[in-house]
Amino acid sequence: MYIPKSYSEFKHYWQANAQTLIQDYTSGNTHFIANLLPNDAIDFPSRGIIYILEQRFGDSIRQAFNPNFTQPSPVIHHTDGAWLRHTNMVGINVRTIGSFWNIIKYALTLPKSINSVHILPIWEPGVVASLYGITSFNLNTEFYSPELAEVMPHLNTVEKQLKVVINILHAMGRSVGLDVIPHTDRYSEICLANPHFFEWLQRHDFTITDHSENLHLKVQATILNWLNGVGSQTGEQYPNDLSIFFSEVFPEERRIRVMFGNIQDAQTRNQRRNLLIQRLYNEGFEPVPATMGPPYRGLAVSRDEAAQTIDDDGRIWRDYVITKPQAMSRVFGPLARYKLYECLDNNKNWEIDFNKPRYEVWDYVCKIYDGIQKTYNFDFMRGDMSHVQMQPNGVPGQTDQFYDIHKGIKQYIRQSKPYFGYFAESFLVPPNTMAFGDENDHLEASNADATLGDLQSMTVGSKEFLQNFSYYDSLLRNRNFAPNFTVMTADKDDPRFDEFYLKGNELRQFMAYFLTDMPSYVGLGFETRDIHTQPAPNEYYTKLYVFQLKEGKNATTSPYKWGLNGTLFRTLTRLKIFADQALEIIQQAKIQWIIPPTDTQTLLAWTQAHNPRYVFVVNLDLETPQNLPKLQGSEPELMVFSTITQPTNQTLAPAEARAYRL
Repeated sequence: MYIPKSYSEFKHYWQANAQTLIQDYTSGNTHFIANLLPNDAIDFPSRGIIYILEQRFGDSIRQAFNPNFTQPSPVIHHTDGAWLRHTNMVGINVRTIGSFWNIIKYALTLPKSINSVHILPIWEPGVVASLYGITSFNLNTEFYSPELAEVMPHLNTVEKQLKVVINILHAMGRSVGLDVIPHTDRYSEICLANPHFFEWLQRHDFTITDHSENLHLKVQATILNWLNGVGSQTGEQYPNDLSIFFSEVFPEERRIRVMFGNIQDAQTRNQRRNLLIQRLYNEGFEPVPATMGPPYRGLAVSRDEAAQTIDDDGRIWRDYVITKPQAMSRVFGPLARYKLYECLDNNKNWEIDFNKPRYEVWDYVCKIYDGIQKTYNFDFMRGDMSHVQMQPNGVPGQTDQFYDIHKGIKQYIRQSKPYFGYFAESFLVPPNTMAFGDENDHLEASNADATLGDLQSMTVGSKEFLQNFSYYDSLLRNRNFAPNFTVMTADKDDPRFDEFYLKGNELRQFMAYFLTDMPSYVGLGFETRDIHTQPAPNEYYTKLYVFQLKEGKNATTSPYKWGLNGTLFRTLTRLKIFADQALEIIQQAKIQWIIPPTDTQTLLAWTQAHNPRYVFVVNLDLETPQNLPKLQGSEPELMVFSTITQPTNQTLAPAEARAYRL
């Protein structure tokens, strides 16, 4: 197959040969639509997308467009989540592509080898519109596609569209995961309707005047008094007794309705919520902000006058700091974490009693995510902030379902979906850095199947990269979870991290595919990411679309702009075609190192432990060629792929990767 050589040639070639390339896909000759740039895929008319899907998948795809139908998961036959230890995953920030429906358009550019899709948070966002600061469990209506609804009028809600998108991804053979978030926006509807599920403080200017154990009772009284003053938004009757109003006797759905209004009326809900926020603000009540890194607890108000925010209503919000910070201590002012345990000594010293889980909170969070899984048929969860381990003595020798909230959610869902997996957001840092104790012990204790790791934060071939990759390989073979070979994430597609992607990008993706017993993760946008020797405009970075900022250094003023790196896209297109062929034979094969990773080794080679069919060789040195090792099967005539166009017989070029067919 001809593959263009530049970005502009890809554009022209697609215009001239679209029907042929589409036919190659619909007939099964290719597993993705080759030479189709992702931005062109997003712009492709929906009628054409539906036709392509019907031609490729037939009747099964017609069923998938019924939101009342549930397409069986491709991993339903598994008895646990261990399949995540081998999956190649792509992460998608829906805000960069505009709608849930556009995930399907983008998926047509993905090889079969990318067999799992992680969708970044899907709910209504709160402060600065952060996807990770959810304000309710209503789906984010900005992800609704009017185009799809015009073509298929029965898909006239964002909920129906998400269900259908997951149906289609399943029909395409891909598992789908959602973000499970252990916190909400500071004054989310969730928090205001359930103040007893969160920890509260009372502040006057720079002083925290109260952070006692049961401060939520005063907050509840303030909320009910406010409601009595403004009246029920819907006219419904409600109990005027705190113990009943904030209980299951008066369900959360009704509570939210009388407090804020109907789900469909977002404007009224936000107006009412803002009135309540003002009332709580006037009395100094705030949810205790989420924290990260030891010691986690012990808060004070920052006295730095620059550490404040004035919102559109003139309210002054102060930042908080940890009173005795360590290296990774962070306070996330706009976020509130669920209060999962009771406190010691009325919270006098900010200490948690880990022997006293607050069962109703655990039950609430687990049931919420179980309901979401059942509604949309997600296959796994990506646990946000999985690195949090707050117990000062480290990971206990014995743990139960109340040890970690992600573990609790996973076990709850697995009661009906045994195959449901847990992909952890943790970075495999040394003990007592981002968590108390050993992070690896924590991942095992919380039943994580796989974890993100941090290779995306290291330049290929650097001392740090070599040491960590060797360490990850050891973890893969000696622990009960699998670290990912992570290529890029939304968190690292940011001007601050341009240095990681100046060279070696093709090599990253090559290793992600062919380290077949190690999972991998890549973020949308990597395939055409430009080389930025100087920071580019913000609109070229997916990380900056996790928020919706209109001013300041992280502001964006237009939709996400795809990179124009045709050279990278060409190599990755060649690689996708080859990977789909090779992985048909060696998918999930356990590898055998020929030249194994070490803290200093930049030349690596491996094959398959049983029935070897390919030998893979990589040069992790980005500057210096290396002599090609004499390996069985590495004769020139057996070479079937190289990341460069003119490989030599004797040497591997800097950052070159090769495959030989045995």
